[in-house]
Amino acid sequence: MDYKVIILLFLEALFALFLLYRQGFPKKLSYIASAVGFVALAFILRYLALDYETPDYQNFLSKWVDYFRNFGGFKGLSRSVGNYNIPYLYFLALFSYIDIKDLYLIKLLSIFFDILLAYASMKLLSLFSSNPAKLMGCFITVLFLPTVFLNGAVWGQCDSSYVALALLGIYFALSDRPCLSMIFAALSFGFKLQSVFILPVYAVLLMQGRFRWKHILVFPVAYILLVLPAVFMGRPFVETITLYFNQTGSIGSGLNYSAPSIFAFFGNIQNEALAARLGIISAFAFMFIILGLALIFKDNISNEAVMWAALLLAMGIPFLLPHMHDRYFFAADVLCLLLAFAVPSLSAAAVLCQFASLLGYYAYFTCKFFLTMNYGAIALIPILCCALFFYILSLRKNILKKISKNC
Repeated sequence: MDYKVIILLFLEALFALFLLYRQGFPKKLSYIASAVGFVALAFILRYLALDYETPDYQNFLSKWVDYFRNFGGFKGLSRSVGNYNIPYLYFLALFSYIDIKDLYLIKLLSIFFDILLAYASMKLLSLFSSNPAKLMGCFITVLFLPTVFLNGAVWGQCDSSYVALALLGIYFALSDRPCLSMIFAALSFGFKLQSVFILPVYAVLLMQGRFRWKHILVFPVAYILLVLPAVFMGRPFVETITLYFNQTGSIGSGLNYSAPSIFAFFGNIQNEALAARLGIISAFAFMFIILGLALIFKDNISNEAVMWAALLLAMGIPFLLPHMHDRYFFAADVLCLLLAFAVPSLSAAAVLCQFASLLGYYAYFTCKFFLTMNYGAIALIPILCCALFFYILSLRKNILKKISKNC
């Protein structure tokens, strides 16, 4: 392995430690030793996985980087390549100039977003807890979360990118920085279409009063600015900003792709088109129920309610939608872990969510099922029920607090 890769990985580890330092933990030897030790172990594991190549890298990612090498790097942005949105393609175009194996660069990028994901999770948790051990534990655990490690360092996927950016967007919203929040929401959407599973929570934040209508305009402006470099390189403007409409067909026509969704319960469905439509209708109905509850109690939406809504949306929407893939519950995995740190009695939910997702990961890496995906879907049902209960409870609880204060 090129020594430059080791240096870059080491710099990323230092960046992780810097973010922990910025959080302002006690300058005690126990905290410092724990942070250095666990971060070092997390990055040693990632180092050991860097050489592993998946079919996704061999058949797609490596070929996309080769495309940019053959078409002049950033000049290649003028044409359509792959099924990723423009911001991720900027990095692939950049990698075509660098004399390091693109496999390493792709994984190093994903690892960078792993760090950002851990930081975003810790910052969100800091709104609910000031316990330094709990905050550091959240940061470290995200780095060790099986699906986070497997997704980026092993698989070379970039799901940590859109989830990290979305969580930072929620954090900035809850910290009363609406413009910055909208920018990060646009960045999340810019990286991956799957951000639509979690971004509807912005409607809850709007009802909570975190935004004015003028702040919403920041989202399209930020998104357009994000893709403009590709337009300057010759890509048609309309095609660039509507890229996702042309990519929906690349998801696949099968009802389930090793995902713990409701369609894992059904083997042979004769009318798949009808089943798909019913799934889409159900997903929208579920989303409107979550948002409708927020609207009913709009004067009583707490930060806790926002987080429960985020989990319900990130898990419930892909659970009901057709054509879902094994990685599409990534945001739910992280949110389950985050809420388990906030409410330790719910730790079982994080374990069940990992179990459900890892069944799909196992199927991808081994080309066989350890257990069929309906077991994963069964594991998610009690989490959804529990999250819905706590969502409603948090809305009602805020009302009771206000009544007691007035009395």
